[in-house]
Amino acid sequence: MPRPIQARIDLAALRHNYLIAKSHVAGHGRAARAWAVVKADAYGHGLMRAAMALAEVADGYALLDLEAAVALRDAGFRQPILLLEGFFGPDDLSTCAEYGLIPCIHRIEQLQMIHAAALPLRLPIYLKLNTGMNRLGFTPDQMPAVRLVLTNSSALGAVTLMTHFAEADGGRGIDWQLERFEAMREGWPAACPVSLANSAAILRYPLTAHDWVRPGIMLYGGSPFADADAASFDLKPVMTLHSRILAVQEIVAGERVGYGGIFEAQQPMRVGVVACGYADGYPRHAPSGTPILVAGQRTQTLGRVSMDMLACDLSKLPDTGVDSPVVLWGEGLPADEVAAAAGTISYELFCALARRVPVVEV
Repeated sequence: MPRPIQARIDLAALRHNYLIAKSHVAGHGRAARAWAVVKADAYGHGLMRAAMALAEVADGYALLDLEAAVALRDAGFRQPILLLEGFFGPDDLSTCAEYGLIPCIHRIEQLQMIHAAALPLRLPIYLKLNTGMNRLGFTPDQMPAVRLVLTNSSALGAVTLMTHFAEADGGRGIDWQLERFEAMREGWPAACPVSLANSAAILRYPLTAHDWVRPGIMLYGGSPFADADAASFDLKPVMTLHSRILAVQEIVAGERVGYGGIFEAQQPMRVGVVACGYADGYPRHAPSGTPILVAGQRTQTLGRVSMDMLACDLSKLPDTGVDSPVVLWGEGLPADEVAAAAGTISYELFCALARRVPVVEV
Protein backbone atom coordinates (compact mmCIF):
# COMPACT_ATOMS: atom_id res chain seq x y z
CA MET A 1 0.00 0.00 0.00
CA PRO A 2 1.20 3.55 -0.65
CA ARG A 3 1.93 5.92 2.20
CA PRO A 4 -1.46 7.37 3.18
CA ILE A 5 -0.75 11.08 2.74
CA GLN A 6 -2.48 12.73 -0.23
CA ALA A 7 -3.47 16.17 -1.46
CA ARG A 8 -6.96 16.44 -2.95
CA ILE A 9 -7.56 19.30 -5.41
CA ASP A 10 -11.20 20.32 -5.86
CA LEU A 11 -11.45 21.75 -9.38
CA ALA A 12 -15.08 22.80 -8.97
CA ALA A 13 -14.09 24.85 -5.91
CA LEU A 14 -11.42 26.60 -7.99
CA ARG A 15 -13.96 27.57 -10.65
CA HIS A 16 -16.40 28.65 -7.94
CA ASN A 17 -13.82 30.94 -6.34
CA TYR A 18 -12.93 32.53 -9.67
CA LEU A 19 -16.59 33.32 -10.27
CA ILE A 20 -16.86 34.74 -6.75
CA ALA A 21 -14.06 37.15 -7.67
CA LYS A 22 -15.94 38.15 -10.81
CA SER A 23 -19.18 38.61 -8.90
CA HIS A 24 -17.57 41.00 -6.40
CA VAL A 25 -16.46 43.38 -9.12
CA ALA A 26 -19.42 43.00 -11.49
CA GLY A 27 -20.71 46.45 -12.34
CA HIS A 28 -17.72 48.23 -10.80
CA GLY A 29 -15.35 48.17 -13.79
CA ARG A 30 -15.62 48.92 -17.49
CA ALA A 31 -15.45 45.21 -18.26
CA ALA A 32 -14.60 43.67 -14.88
CA ARG A 33 -12.39 41.03 -16.44
CA ALA A 34 -10.16 38.93 -14.19
CA TRP A 35 -6.68 37.53 -14.60
CA ALA A 36 -6.51 34.11 -12.98
CA VAL A 37 -3.19 34.37 -11.15
CA VAL A 38 -1.49 30.99 -11.60
CA LYS A 39 2.08 31.91 -10.66
CA ALA A 40 4.17 29.57 -8.48
CA ASP A 41 2.65 26.50 -10.16
CA ALA A 42 -0.81 27.90 -9.38
CA TYR A 43 0.13 28.44 -5.73
CA GLY A 44 1.22 24.82 -5.49
CA HIS A 45 -2.00 23.45 -7.01
CA GLY A 46 -0.50 22.63 -10.41
CA LEU A 47 -0.34 25.08 -13.32
CA MET A 48 -1.90 22.90 -16.01
CA ARG A 49 -4.44 21.46 -13.59
CA ALA A 50 -5.61 24.94 -12.55
CA ALA A 51 -5.53 26.37 -16.07
CA MET A 52 -7.61 23.51 -17.46
CA ALA A 53 -10.11 23.78 -14.60
CA LEU A 54 -10.57 27.49 -15.39
CA ALA A 55 -10.40 27.19 -19.17
CA GLU A 56 -14.09 27.86 -19.77
CA VAL A 57 -14.38 30.80 -17.38
CA ALA A 58 -11.00 32.58 -17.17
CA ASP A 59 -10.57 35.85 -19.05
CA GLY A 60 -6.80 35.44 -18.92
CA TYR A 61 -3.90 33.97 -16.98
CA ALA A 62 -1.19 35.81 -15.05
CA LEU A 63 2.11 34.24 -14.05
CA LEU A 64 5.85 34.90 -13.84
CA ASP A 65 7.81 32.41 -15.91
CA LEU A 66 8.20 32.68 -19.65
CA GLU A 67 8.57 28.91 -19.91
CA ALA A 68 5.27 28.38 -18.08
CA ALA A 69 3.52 30.87 -20.34
CA VAL A 70 4.82 29.08 -23.44
CA ALA A 71 3.64 25.78 -21.97
CA LEU A 72 0.12 27.18 -21.66
CA ARG A 73 0.18 28.30 -25.28
CA ASP A 74 1.54 24.95 -26.45
CA ALA A 75 -1.28 23.26 -24.52
CA GLY A 76 -3.81 25.23 -26.54
CA PHE A 77 -4.80 28.08 -24.21
CA ARG A 78 -5.72 31.12 -26.27
CA GLN A 79 -6.66 33.57 -23.51
CA PRO A 80 -4.41 36.58 -22.88
CA ILE A 81 -1.35 35.76 -20.75
CA LEU A 82 0.26 38.39 -18.53
CA LEU A 83 3.89 38.14 -17.37
CA LEU A 84 3.77 39.76 -13.93
CA GLU A 85 7.51 40.45 -13.70
CA GLY A 86 7.83 41.20 -17.38
CA PHE A 87 10.80 39.91 -19.34
CA PHE A 88 14.37 39.57 -18.12
CA GLY A 89 16.40 40.17 -21.26
CA PRO A 90 16.07 41.16 -24.93
CA ASP A 91 16.13 37.52 -26.04
CA ASP A 92 12.75 37.03 -24.35
CA LEU A 93 11.01 39.56 -26.58
CA SER A 94 10.77 37.40 -29.68
CA THR A 95 9.06 34.74 -27.56
CA CYS A 96 6.62 37.33 -26.19
CA ALA A 97 5.76 38.36 -29.73
CA GLU A 98 5.52 34.81 -31.10
CA TYR A 99 3.31 33.52 -28.30
CA GLY A 100 1.20 36.63 -27.75
CA LEU A 101 2.41 37.36 -24.21
CA ILE A 102 1.91 40.67 -22.43
CA PRO A 103 4.86 41.74 -20.26
CA CYS A 104 4.62 44.03 -17.26
CA ILE A 105 7.18 46.81 -17.68
CA HIS A 106 8.77 48.34 -14.60
CA ARG A 107 12.12 49.73 -15.82
CA ILE A 108 12.94 52.25 -18.52
CA GLU A 109 15.54 49.82 -19.91
CA GLN A 110 12.76 47.36 -20.74
CA LEU A 111 11.01 49.97 -22.85
CA GLN A 112 14.28 50.68 -24.63
CA MET A 113 14.82 46.97 -25.30
CA ILE A 114 11.37 46.70 -26.89
CA HIS A 115 12.08 49.77 -29.03
CA ALA A 116 15.35 48.22 -30.25
CA ALA A 117 14.03 44.69 -30.82
CA ALA A 118 12.51 45.15 -34.30
CA LEU A 119 9.58 42.88 -33.44
CA PRO A 120 7.06 41.90 -36.14
CA LEU A 121 4.23 43.53 -34.17
CA ARG A 122 3.54 46.31 -31.73
CA LEU A 123 3.91 44.66 -28.33
CA PRO A 124 1.13 45.35 -25.81
CA ILE A 125 2.41 46.06 -22.31
CA TYR A 126 1.30 46.63 -18.75
CA LEU A 127 3.07 49.67 -17.32
CA LYS A 128 3.67 49.22 -13.59
CA LEU A 129 3.55 52.32 -11.41
CA ASN A 130 5.19 52.31 -7.98
CA THR A 131 2.62 53.93 -5.71
CA GLY A 132 4.08 52.80 -2.39
CA MET A 133 4.80 49.07 -2.48
CA ASN A 134 8.40 49.94 -3.43
CA ARG A 135 9.17 46.66 -5.13
CA LEU A 136 8.75 47.17 -8.87
CA GLY A 137 7.47 50.06 -10.92
CA PHE A 138 8.08 53.57 -12.14
CA THR A 139 8.20 56.45 -9.66
CA PRO A 140 6.57 59.85 -10.32
CA ASP A 141 9.87 61.45 -11.30
CA GLN A 142 10.45 58.76 -13.94
CA MET A 143 7.12 59.25 -15.67
CA PRO A 144 8.20 62.08 -18.02
CA ALA A 145 10.94 59.85 -19.46
CA VAL A 146 8.46 56.99 -19.78
CA ARG A 147 5.99 59.20 -21.64
CA LEU A 148 8.77 60.34 -23.97
CA VAL A 149 9.73 56.76 -24.90
CA LEU A 150 6.10 55.80 -25.43
CA THR A 151 5.52 58.82 -27.63
CA ASN A 152 8.59 58.20 -29.80
CA SER A 153 8.39 54.43 -30.14
CA SER A 154 6.40 52.61 -32.80
CA ALA A 155 7.24 49.25 -31.25
CA LEU A 156 4.75 49.49 -28.40
CA GLY A 157 1.13 48.46 -28.65
CA ALA A 158 -1.74 48.95 -26.22
CA VAL A 159 -0.71 50.19 -22.78
CA THR A 160 -2.48 49.24 -19.55
CA LEU A 161 -1.60 51.07 -16.35
CA MET A 162 -1.25 48.97 -13.22
CA THR A 163 -0.13 49.19 -9.62
CA HIS A 164 -0.11 46.82 -6.66
CA PHE A 165 -1.69 47.52 -3.29
CA ALA A 166 0.60 47.00 -0.31
CA GLU A 167 -1.99 47.24 2.47
CA ALA A 168 -5.41 46.46 1.01
CA ASP A 169 -5.63 43.79 3.71
CA GLY A 170 -4.67 46.16 6.55
CA GLY A 171 -5.76 49.21 8.44
CA ARG A 172 -4.01 51.72 6.19
CA GLY A 173 -6.08 50.63 3.24
CA ILE A 174 -5.67 51.86 -0.32
CA ASP A 175 -6.68 55.54 -0.47
CA TRP A 176 -3.11 56.78 -0.13
CA GLN A 177 -1.99 54.65 -3.07
CA LEU A 178 -4.99 55.56 -5.17
CA GLU A 179 -4.14 59.24 -4.74
CA ARG A 180 -0.61 58.61 -5.97
CA PHE A 181 -1.87 56.50 -8.87
CA GLU A 182 -4.32 59.18 -10.01
CA ALA A 183 -1.60 61.82 -9.84
CA MET A 184 0.78 59.66 -11.88
CA ARG A 185 -1.72 58.95 -14.64
CA GLU A 186 -2.74 62.58 -15.03
CA GLY A 187 -2.65 63.44 -18.71
CA TRP A 188 -3.17 59.89 -19.89
CA PRO A 189 -6.22 59.22 -22.07
CA ALA A 190 -9.29 58.56 -19.96
CA ALA A 191 -9.91 55.34 -21.89
CA CYS A 192 -6.48 53.91 -21.03
CA PRO A 193 -7.11 50.51 -19.39
CA VAL A 194 -6.29 50.12 -15.69
CA SER A 195 -5.53 47.09 -13.49
CA LEU A 196 -5.35 47.62 -9.73
CA ALA A 197 -7.18 45.11 -7.56
CA ASN A 198 -5.62 42.06 -5.96
CA SER A 199 -7.64 39.57 -3.87
CA ALA A 200 -7.89 41.87 -0.85
CA ALA A 201 -9.05 44.83 -2.93
CA ILE A 202 -11.54 42.72 -4.88
CA LEU A 203 -13.19 41.63 -1.64
CA ARG A 204 -12.92 44.84 0.39
CA TYR A 205 -12.71 47.61 -2.23
CA PRO A 206 -14.56 46.39 -5.34
CA LEU A 207 -14.75 49.95 -6.71
CA THR A 208 -11.08 49.51 -7.67
CA ALA A 209 -12.09 46.95 -10.31
CA HIS A 210 -11.62 49.19 -13.38
CA ASP A 211 -10.77 47.01 -16.42
CA TRP A 212 -8.86 44.02 -15.09
CA VAL A 213 -8.54 42.56 -11.58
CA ARG A 214 -5.94 40.06 -10.40
CA PRO A 215 -7.36 37.46 -7.97
CA GLY A 216 -4.66 35.29 -6.44
CA ILE A 217 -5.01 33.63 -3.04
CA MET A 218 -8.80 33.85 -3.12
CA LEU A 219 -8.86 31.51 -6.13
CA TYR A 220 -7.45 28.77 -3.96
CA GLY A 221 -9.81 29.28 -1.05
CA GLY A 222 -7.52 31.37 1.14
CA SER A 223 -8.40 34.66 2.77
CA PRO A 224 -6.13 37.67 2.26
CA PHE A 225 -7.27 39.03 5.64
CA ALA A 226 -6.17 38.17 9.15
CA ASP A 227 -9.55 39.29 10.53
CA ALA A 228 -11.93 37.52 8.11
CA ASP A 229 -12.02 33.90 7.07
CA ALA A 230 -12.45 32.65 3.52
CA ALA A 231 -15.84 31.10 4.22
CA SER A 232 -17.26 34.53 5.07
CA PHE A 233 -16.74 35.43 1.40
CA ASP A 234 -18.18 32.09 0.20
CA LEU A 235 -14.72 30.92 -0.86
CA LYS A 236 -14.18 27.17 -0.85
CA PRO A 237 -10.96 25.29 -0.06
CA VAL A 238 -9.34 23.89 -3.19
CA MET A 239 -6.51 21.89 -1.59
CA THR A 240 -7.14 19.42 1.21
CA LEU A 241 -4.06 17.74 2.64
CA HIS A 242 -5.05 14.53 4.39
CA SER A 243 -3.39 11.45 5.83
CA ARG A 244 -3.93 8.78 8.52
CA ILE A 245 -2.79 7.81 11.98
CA LEU A 246 0.18 5.43 11.79
CA ALA A 247 0.49 4.53 15.45
CA VAL A 248 -0.78 5.40 18.93
CA GLN A 249 1.36 5.87 22.02
CA GLU A 250 0.03 5.82 25.60
CA ILE A 251 2.16 8.10 27.76
CA VAL A 252 2.06 9.18 31.39
CA ALA A 253 2.54 12.57 33.02
CA GLY A 254 6.11 13.78 32.69
CA GLU A 255 6.88 12.00 29.44
CA ARG A 256 7.85 14.07 26.41
CA VAL A 257 6.97 13.87 22.74
CA GLY A 258 9.21 14.24 19.69
CA TYR A 259 12.65 15.69 18.97
CA GLY A 260 13.94 17.98 21.66
CA GLY A 261 11.19 16.94 24.04
CA ILE A 262 9.58 20.35 23.74
CA PHE A 263 6.15 19.00 24.70
CA GLU A 264 5.77 17.44 28.15
CA ALA A 265 2.57 15.66 29.17
CA GLN A 266 0.90 17.01 32.30
CA GLN A 267 -1.36 13.96 32.61
CA PRO A 268 -1.75 10.55 30.94
CA MET A 269 -2.33 11.01 27.20
CA ARG A 270 -3.03 9.14 23.97
CA VAL A 271 -0.70 10.39 21.27
CA GLY A 272 -1.44 9.77 17.59
CA VAL A 273 1.42 9.66 15.07
CA VAL A 274 0.42 11.06 11.66
CA ALA A 275 2.05 10.24 8.33
CA CYS A 276 2.95 13.84 7.51
CA GLY A 277 6.05 15.92 8.14
CA TYR A 278 8.02 18.87 6.90
CA ALA A 279 9.33 16.85 3.92
CA ASP A 280 5.68 16.75 2.78
CA GLY A 281 5.36 20.51 3.09
CA TYR A 282 3.91 20.79 6.59
CA PRO A 283 5.58 23.72 8.38
CA ARG A 284 8.31 22.49 10.72
CA HIS A 285 7.89 25.59 12.88
CA ALA A 286 4.21 24.82 13.61
CA PRO A 287 4.04 24.74 17.42
CA SER A 288 2.20 22.40 19.76
CA GLY A 289 -1.45 23.36 19.66
CA THR A 290 -1.71 23.79 15.89
CA PRO A 291 -5.21 22.60 14.93
CA ILE A 292 -5.70 19.28 13.16
CA LEU A 293 -8.73 17.10 12.37
CA VAL A 294 -8.80 13.42 13.27
CA ALA A 295 -11.86 11.49 12.09
CA GLY A 296 -13.59 14.83 11.58
CA GLN A 297 -12.91 15.96 15.15
CA ARG A 298 -10.72 18.89 16.06
CA THR A 299 -7.64 18.32 18.17
CA GLN A 300 -4.08 19.68 18.21
CA THR A 301 -0.52 18.81 17.33
CA LEU A 302 2.05 17.90 19.99
CA GLY A 303 5.76 18.59 19.97
CA ARG A 304 8.10 19.27 17.09
CA VAL A 305 7.20 18.32 13.52
CA SER A 306 9.56 15.64 12.15
CA MET A 307 10.58 15.09 8.54
CA ASP A 308 7.99 12.37 7.92
CA MET A 309 5.68 12.42 10.95
CA LEU A 310 3.97 14.62 13.47
CA ALA A 311 2.13 13.88 16.69
CA CYS A 312 -1.35 14.86 17.80
CA ASP A 313 -3.48 14.58 20.93
CA LEU A 314 -6.05 11.75 20.86
CA SER A 315 -6.82 11.88 24.60
CA LYS A 316 -10.36 13.17 24.12
CA LEU A 317 -10.99 11.11 20.98
CA PRO A 318 -11.38 7.57 22.34
CA ASP A 319 -12.86 6.19 19.13
CA THR A 320 -9.82 7.11 17.06
CA GLY A 321 -6.71 5.03 16.49
CA VAL A 322 -4.51 3.51 13.81
CA ASP A 323 -5.86 4.30 10.31
CA SER A 324 -8.14 7.10 11.53
CA PRO A 325 -8.33 9.77 8.80
CA VAL A 326 -6.54 13.07 9.38
CA VAL A 327 -6.99 16.47 7.71
CA LEU A 328 -3.95 18.71 7.99
CA TRP A 329 -5.68 21.61 6.22
CA GLY A 330 -8.49 22.10 3.73
CA GLU A 331 -12.05 20.82 3.94
CA GLY A 332 -13.23 21.23 7.53
CA LEU A 333 -10.03 22.97 8.63
CA PRO A 334 -9.11 26.25 6.90
CA ALA A 335 -5.52 26.51 5.76
CA ASP A 336 -5.56 30.10 7.01
CA GLU A 337 -6.14 28.86 10.57
CA VAL A 338 -3.33 26.32 10.40
CA ALA A 339 -1.03 28.93 8.88
CA ALA A 340 -1.86 31.49 11.57
CA ALA A 341 -1.04 28.97 14.29
CA ALA A 342 2.30 28.35 12.57
CA GLY A 343 3.05 32.05 12.24
CA THR A 344 2.77 32.11 8.46
CA ILE A 345 0.14 32.49 5.72
CA SER A 346 -1.81 30.00 3.66
CA TYR A 347 0.10 31.03 0.51
CA GLU A 348 3.22 29.43 2.00
CA LEU A 349 1.43 26.22 2.98
CA PHE A 350 0.08 25.73 -0.54
CA CYS A 351 3.33 26.58 -2.29
CA ALA A 352 5.35 24.33 0.01
CA LEU A 353 3.45 21.14 -0.84
CA ALA A 354 6.19 18.62 -1.64
CA ARG A 355 6.43 16.75 -4.92
CA ARG A 356 6.42 13.45 -3.10
CA VAL A 357 2.83 14.01 -1.96
CA PRO A 358 0.41 12.29 -4.38
CA VAL A 359 -2.25 14.61 -5.81
CA VAL A 360 -5.76 13.59 -6.84
CA GLU A 361 -8.32 15.74 -8.60
CA VAL A 362 -12.01 15.83 -7.79
